[in-house]
Amino acid sequence: MLNIPTTEERLGKSPQRLVRYFALIMALVYMGLGAWLWWTADAPTAGSIITLGPIARRVLGSVFVLYGLLRFFRVYQAHFRKNIPSNDHD
Repeated sequence: MLNIPTTEERLGKSPQRLVRYFALIMALVYMGLGAWLWWTADAPTAGSIITLGPIARRVLGSVFVLYGLLRFFRVYQAHFRKNIPSNDHD
């Protein structure tokens, strides 16, 4: 077998740390895309690949914002929240 170093050995730190920040950034990207769709809902879309009406843009923008908020909340709970010990097993 090949003795290839693991990712942790190559990077010097856990890749999980990078993943949690990437997940936060992606949540912000979804929220930003949704806000942009809302902001430009009334702008003309001539010459674009996919043309959506203003109502469809607002609905899609709302979905992106809600999805971004949901992702942000889940990532925060999974990676950044302090673990509080529970007394359920007593």
